[in-house]
Amino acid sequence: MYEMMIWAGAALSLMGLAGIVWCILRVSKARKAGLGDEELRAAVAAVLPVNLAALFLSMFGLMLVVVGVILG
Repeated sequence: MYEMMIWAGAALSLMGLAGIVWCILRVSKARKAGLGDEELRAAVAAVLPVNLAALFLSMFGLMLVVVGVILG
């Protein structure tokens, strides 16, 4: 049972990491597009909720891994 918790946590952490990488690439693409200050702020503001969700998902996954290791 605890092994499933560890693997599920690792999968959640990887999904969160993929979301963070996506956010980095999206903002990098917006910066390279040469947008003005307001357009760049809007692009970053649009990515912010996804970034926060990815960070939460990654944190929750890491918590599952730690709990699984401690209990196992």
